[in-house]
Amino acid sequence: VQLQASGGGSVQSGGSLRLSCAASGFELQYYAIGWFRQAPGKEREGVSCIASSDIGTLYSDSVKGRFTISRNNAENTVYLQMNSLKPEDTANYYCGTSRVGCTFQSSFFYDWGQGTLVTVSS
Repeated sequence: VQLQASGGGSVQSGGSLRLSCAASGFELQYYAIGWFRQAPGKEREGVSCIASSDIGTLYSDSVKGRFTISRNNAENTVYLQMNSLKPEDTANYYCGTSRVGCTFQSSFFYDWGQGTLVTVSS
């Protein structure tokens, strides 16, 4: 059981990236999936979350209106479309599963895989 985040890269301010969170060994559709990020010297913070069966989504105030979370059950993947990127979005991005629905408390998330690095230059 593992999640793999991918799609990070280096972009200029105002650019876009789409992150993918792919699962192996289980089906993502039955879990809430959260995206978190961690910048050097900072704590991990919640960015977005999508509930199981797509009954709801959650966004942090810092990304609301710029990021969109979605899932493709056929591909067993959750996506995070990131538009209008800012230098403060620079961080390692991680995805995890939650058995208690959407929340930004990272302690409720499991199956963290390796993150994917997003670097936004001004």
